Amino acid sequence: MREEHLDWVSACEVELHTFPWTSGNFLDSMAAGHGSWVMSAGTDKLGYAVMLRVLDEAHVLTISIAREAQGRGHGRAFLAWLHDEARKQGATQCFLEVRPSNTAALALYQDMAYEQIGRRRGYYPGLNGREDAIVMRREL
Repeated sequence: MREEHLDWVSACEVELHTFPWTSGNFLDSMAAGHGSWVMSAGTDKLGYAVMLRVLDEAHVLTISIAREAQGRGHGRAFLAWLHDEARKQGATQCFLEVRPSNTAALALYQDMAYEQIGRRRGYYPGLNGREDAIVMRREL
């Protein structure tokens, strides 16, 4: 991911998420050295992700597939690619958090061998208060 991608990434965020990351959030992640990628096929941008690495852990901070590219296996392929990148950098496990209401993502993570290891009460902002985060982990 580069700064010139941020207009597209931000537009996707607003379309996909009720409480989107801002361009500033992505810039801060890139400045902090977090892995930040845009998935593409030719000239078509399909998705984006940010991953933090700490010691032998990888933390997927965000991963999204553009609405028009969803339902074609891109999320699964991108997440598998992130796992490979994390392994190359010495990670032995990967963590992420997901809203219980994001049933499609939750099903994908479970299908890709993520296990629930915890729950953060009231972690995410919601339309009617706060929503929990399901904390998940996968061995790499």
